[in-house]
Parts: sequence; C-alpha cells; structure tokens
Amino acid sequence: MASEIKVDTISEKTSANGVTIDGVSLKDSKIATANSVDSDAYVDGSIDTAHIDALQVTGAKLNTDVISAQTELAAEPADADEFMVSDGGVLKRIDYSLIKAVGNTPYFFAYRGTSEQSIDDATQTIIEYNAELYDSGSCFDTGTYKFTPNVAGKYWIQATVRMADSTNADNINLEIWKSGATVSRTNMSNRNYTSVWNSVIVDMDGSSDYIQAKIYQDTGGSANIGMNSDSTYQTFLQGFFIGS
Repeated sequence: MASEIKVDTISEKTSANGVTIDGVSLKDSKIATANSVDSDAYVDGSIDTAHIDALQVTGAKLNTDVISAQTELAAEPADADEFMVSDGGVLKRIDYSLIKAVGNTPYFFAYRGTSEQSIDDATQTIIEYNAELYDSGSCFDTGTYKFTPNVAGKYWIQATVRMADSTNADNINLEIWKSGATVSRTNMSNRNYTSVWNSVIVDMDGSSDYIQAKIYQDTGGSANIGMNSDSTYQTFLQGFFIGS
C-alpha cells in the first residue's frame, strides 16, 4: 500500500524560491485552486498551439486590427490576392480575380477598310471586315473576320452593311452567326443603296465561341457592299462584354 501524508497547509518556510514538491514549485500562491494557474506565472512562450483547442479562439477574442492588418495596400490588388468572405456563415477566402469588376472588355470595332466587297447573287457570304478601329483584347481576326472573346459572358453585337450598288434586291438578309450558326437575322427588300443593320445579345464561352456576320442578296447578279470612306464607317461589326 502506498504511503500518503495529508496536511492542511504547506507554508513557505525555507527561501524566496518557494517550496518544491516532486518537481512542482509553489511560490506566493501562484498555483491556485480548481486546477487554475495565475497568468502571472506563465513563462514567455510557454503556451503553444497544441494547448489551445480549435474552438476556443473566437471573434470576440480578436482585436479589430487583426483582419485590417497594419500595412496599407495602396494599389489595385493582384488577381491572386485573397479576401475573407462569409459564405452562408462559413468563412472562406476568395481571389480578387473572381470579384473584380471587368467593365465592358473585351470590346472591338471592325470595318471594311479597303475596297468594296463583291457578294454573289443568292449566296450567303461572310462579310470581310478587314480593318480595326478598336480591339481591346486582340480578339478580332482581320484574316478570318471572327470575333473570339477571351472572357465568358454575354455580349452585345451589332453588324451594319451598306450596299454600294443601286440594283434593287428582292431580299437582303444580314445575319449574325455564333460559331457557325445563325443567332439573329435582319431582312430588307426592294431598296437602292440600302444600309442594313442587325444587333443581338449573345452568350459566349470565352474560349472557342466566335462571331461572324454574313449577307445574302438576290439582285440577279453580284452586288458590292461599301467600304469605309473619309472616316465614315458604312460596313462594320462591333461588340462588347456586358456581363456574366
């Protein structure tokens, strides 16, 4: 049977260092009742993360400058800079690239810049917009006449054509195509020197979807569409990003 000594009080009788019992020092009542320890007795650096429960540090224990930090960011955040958000009560981090406003880019304005383009009778023909005024994201190709935006979302697109020939046409169809399929069509008939325009809002995937414009005329022969003259844009295709 183990020995046991019970006393009511252990008083400091020896030195200023207190009393040591089995490696535990008691001095000036620094170890108190109910398994508590006076914080004045803590040694600097003695509390590590292993002794702090994951649920014990709450928002009430944080100073107001913890999240705002001490260093000012005096410039627009980088795309990979992160913010803290509450997603239905769950704290998460999110990259700046996912929440920044992108404005109306990319945008472009392409036009027929050199010579008139001949359009065969009763044949749907791609309009060759071979010059650019604006192209913010380098998304329009003056060789293929395609606008292939690099940002996914909805775009406003407008195509305009001026027929340079005076021959009456029973039908002039101006179509906006997305990735090879018609998304919008405008029809005019029995006009001389007709200007035809067409506009649409279309959803693009930001990688492979592209826009072209095509025209159909049935004058009974070929007919020309006009080019830019003296900075007056007559045959052009334009568009810009409007939102996701």
